[in-house]
Amino acid sequence: MRILLVEDEPEMAVALSAALKGHDMVVDHVPTLAQAEEAISADVHRAVLLDRQLPDGDGLVLIPKLRARAVGIPIIVLTARGELVDRVAGLDHGADDYLAKPFAVDELVARLRAVLRRPAGMQCDLLRVGRLAFDLAHREASVEGRPFQLPRRELLVLETLLRRIGRTVLRSSLEEAVYSFDDEIQSNALDTHVSRLRRKLTEAQAGVEIHNIRGVGYLLKHSR
Repeated sequence: MRILLVEDEPEMAVALSAALKGHDMVVDHVPTLAQAEEAISADVHRAVLLDRQLPDGDGLVLIPKLRARAVGIPIIVLTARGELVDRVAGLDHGADDYLAKPFAVDELVARLRAVLRRPAGMQCDLLRVGRLAFDLAHREASVEGRPFQLPRRELLVLETLLRRIGRTVLRSSLEEAVYSFDDEIQSNALDTHVSRLRRKLTEAQAGVEIHNIRGVGYLLKHSR
């Protein structure tokens, strides 16, 4: 899951990004409204975490613009302004949720899962193919009920391929799902993640195969 974090406090941004990465999320951080508008135009994010007090204005003014470009994207406002009148203002501007600082990361992750489960976000919490199941809400994979543990980036590759089961996923789309704007991507890094994931799926007898569509990308489908 790739998240856009709009936060101007460097320490807060670093700590929150690190914590969310620990929950298998890819985080792109920008500190201003202008940069947030530019980032959202890439159309690669599943949700936005939005601070209110930003150098170039109130984060709430960004919400209508985000809605215009990505209608269904969940937006959670994160701010030190936690009075009732502030929460009401955030929700009235179109935010899906409003979380006052300080907050526990576990609560934020739970709220992210909740907004992504709503009709405008996530349509189904469980993806199944072969003997493999992927719980989108809890970001857990299993094979015939047995936990199928994967490193974060391999898990992101698997999720992206499962969401487009039976269709070729472009290399660029996989890279967008797995890496943030700030990550340095080695030329063969994606191939390495896919190769390791393919081997683990085979060893676990998951009943799925990852096919390399030469020069284009990868395709996951039920194995015969």
